[in-house]
This record gives sequence, C-alpha cells and structure tokens, in this order.
Amino acid sequence: MAIPYRIAGAEPDPAAVRTLTGVEQVVLHCLYSRNCDGRVRERHLASLVDRLEPWVIPFVLQLAGEYVLEILEALRRGLGDLTVRGSAQRRRYGEFITRNPAFFARTERRVVSYWSCYYRLGHPEFGTYPGCDLLEVFRAAAFEFGGRRPPRNTPPPLPSAAD
Repeated sequence: MAIPYRIAGAEPDPAAVRTLTGVEQVVLHCLYSRNCDGRVRERHLASLVDRLEPWVIPFVLQLAGEYVLEILEALRRGLGDLTVRGSAQRRRYGEFITRNPAFFARTERRVVSYWSCYYRLGHPEFGTYPGCDLLEVFRAAAFEFGGRRPPRNTPPPLPSAAD
C-alpha cells in the first residue's frame, strides 16, 4: 500500500459523504487524514482511531509523525486501548509495527525531528513531549505482539514514562 504524504483540495460535502458505503467512507477518511490542512487531518482522524482494519492502521500511525500537537493529543485520547494489555487495538497496532519496522522507525524519526524543530523550547526533554508517550505505547504494543521491542530511534523516555 502506498500512503500519500499530502493531498490538497477541499473536503467533500457531508451530504455526499453520507451516500458512500461504510468502507468507502473509511477510505475517504484515510485519504483526508493526509490533507495539507492539519485541522482537516484531525477531523478525519476522529473517524479512524477506533477502526481496527489492518489497512487503516498505517494511516493512523503515520499521524503520530505529525508536527501538529493537537493531532498527537487526539491520537493519545483515541487510542486509549493501546495501554490495555491484550486489547484488540493493542494487538492490531503491535502486529502492524512488528511486521513493518521501517515504517515505525521512520515515524519515530519524524516525531523526534518535529519535537526538536518546533517543541524543544516548551519540552526541553524529549520525554516530556506528548509524542514520546505515544511512541512508548506503540513500542509496548509491538513488544506484547512480537516478544521484543523495536529498535529505539528516539531519545529514551523519562524514567517515570517507562513504567
């Protein structure tokens, strides 16, 4: 699967979206999660975070590598079951990360890059940045599914975040 980095264009009319089948609507939300406008990405993320289809997960996971802090916070809220051992959400994300280590590594590097560029003043240590906590729950999901943690491509979390 190829995920576009960004798409441009106005969102479709909500009335037109309602005429689509359920799967078509999910595909539309996946595509618009790659929109040039961060607010549009965040709106469409809200329709994706509770989906567990294997083809949706990379679109959601890729949003963790965004520079928009509100998207990171929406991910953390919407992916609450990632912290629950044995949950379906944790299993699906753990499976995806385990089977796609290069994708996850690239996402980790993006999180660190955006932290360093835009948020380092407000979060002098990477462990205080919301993206760090999010990556740690992804790493825990991968460990639970695959039995080993993915190689770390980030500074380590603060000691309290590792618990």
